[in-house]
Formats: sequence, C-alpha cells, structure tokens
Amino acid sequence: IRSHIDSGCDLLLLSGGMSVDPDDVTRLAIQQAGADAIHYKAAALPGAMFLSGMIGRVPILGLPACGMYHSITILVLVLPRVLAGETVTREDIAGFGHGGLCLNCKTCHYPVCPFGK
Repeated sequence: IRSHIDSGCDLLLLSGGMSVDPDDVTRLAIQQAGADAIHYKAAALPGAMFLSGMIGRVPILGLPACGMYHSITILVLVLPRVLAGETVTREDIAGFGHGGLCLNCKTCHYPVCPFGK
C-alpha cells in the first residue's frame, strides 16, 4: 500500500476480502499503512463488508468479496463520488441503507432503481 502511494497513486482499490474472518488481514494492512477516517461496513447489500479510508489525500477503498459475483455493489455508489473528488463520510455510507438492498432483478436497470437511493 505504501509503495503504491509513494509511487504517486491517487486512488487505491484493495481486494482480498473485507470479511469478519480473523485470517483476513486486509483491514489491518490498511490501518498499518497509516489510513485514517476508516469506515468499515455498510448497510447495503451486496457490499456490506466495504471499507473506505484515506492516507493523506489518497482514498483507500476496500472492496467486498461479493464484487466477484455481483455486478452492482456499494462500489457503484461510492466510486463516482470519490472520482469526483468528494470525501465519502460515515454519514454518506449510512445513508446508503435507505434503498440499500439490491433486488437482483432478472434484467438489471441500475441506476434506474431504488438501490442506494
């Protein structure tokens, strides 16, 4: 994490799992790299095990494993805001709980649906 930031990355997306499994050290690695303002877990499915944080001015997004199986997750709600330069707060993430359940429609119509609204 630190080597990528030192190389000039301006956004880090980390996968590897953000689960509650004690063997998963992704969250610990993010903390040890110096992240602050860490927000872990979200009231949105799929994507409840999402993490966001900052190291300096670099956003760190810990991706939930559900992204391997679902094309729509909390990442589609957060990433556009981060790319626009917004800081995603704990309140923003909590707000995704309103409409936070993807209905897994046979034909996905996101963003024209209630997910994350």
